[in-house]
Amino acid sequence: MIPDGLLNLIRSGFALPLDGIHGEAHWARVHENGRRLAERTGADRELVGLFAYLHDSRRQNDGWDKDHGQRAAEFVRSVNGSLLALSDEKMDLLAFACAYHNKGLAEAESTVQTCWDADRLDLGRIGIRPDPQFLCTAAAQDPDVIEWAFRRSRR
Repeated sequence: MIPDGLLNLIRSGFALPLDGIHGEAHWARVHENGRRLAERTGADRELVGLFAYLHDSRRQNDGWDKDHGQRAAEFVRSVNGSLLALSDEKMDLLAFACAYHNKGLAEAESTVQTCWDADRLDLGRIGIRPDPQFLCTAAAQDPDVIEWAFRRSRR
């Protein structure tokens, strides 16, 4: 799970309402989506969990904010060594996942793909049913997984 000090820093620096469409409920659903996907993809669960809480942490608005992923990646790198203790390899994967999660990519290392799918499976919160052609992993493309995630995101 995410360290309390890091979660507090994310919350205090979040420019949007914590109860909004990119806030804490979204982070928690992405975390659960990622946890379930990682069981099937073999992704690094620590990184998937961190991604869930960090990927939107530097959004400046709820609309098109094309650079928020890059800002999140820079933030992640800034806290490694103080609030995080990730190896260079893990830091590179997490920063890449954050930086490119909103670019529509599908080709990446399996942990990164799992992170992206965990986020994309939560599109129901804005009225969009996840489309398997835009998901990276077979686990996320499973119709039962899509339906489960879609129902959760609509609550």
